[in-house]
Amino acid sequence: MTSLASVTLEVADLAAAERFYSAAFGLGPQVRLRAGGEPSSGFRGFTMSITVAQPADVDALVGAALEAGAITLKPAAKSLWGYGGVVQAPDGTIWKVATSAKKNTGPATRQIGELVLLLGAEDVKASKQFYVGQGLTVAKSFGGKYVEFASADGDAVKLALYKRRGLAKDVGVPEEGSGSHRIVLGGTGGAFTDPDGFAWEPAPVTSAPA
Repeated sequence: MTSLASVTLEVADLAAAERFYSAAFGLGPQVRLRAGGEPSSGFRGFTMSITVAQPADVDALVGAALEAGAITLKPAAKSLWGYGGVVQAPDGTIWKVATSAKKNTGPATRQIGELVLLLGAEDVKASKQFYVGQGLTVAKSFGGKYVEFASADGDAVKLALYKRRGLAKDVGVPEEGSGSHRIVLGGTGGAFTDPDGFAWEPAPVTSAPA
């Protein structure tokens, strides 16, 4: 089964990005950094999402990200589905940190539950069929609004498709954007580019933490 093993963020200042991610989230080899990439402006068409166990963990990670240089797009707050907030890293990547829990059950930690890449698709149904053709397996599907794919490895990055307009609204930014996505997806299959211009390449066998 094909799945998403890692994501590579293309950044202008590699050393600064390494410092930020080490201080903010302490992410492992699923998130890699690469200097360079083509120019982009506005919404880059994707978001990264971190799920955690409780609201205190959301606050801990969001607070660490802000101290490391991120800016707030949506302050952490309660909602119908739980608790979460959205920040934008200095390299421009948008990160959502959230939990479905509404109450704390213990001291705050920076333990990450799941790492999810949400791709903004112009036509979710068409992109779903494209990915099925590439060997990915659908785990959840809600019509033309949202699709979640199964992961072959519990440590891999979960991949989901979201209507582009809805994804931008969810994180509090205008949907307009142009140029490069400035992200490369590392898969367990071959190289290809999806209908929305997201490029895939074979994931490295081994990698160092970001």
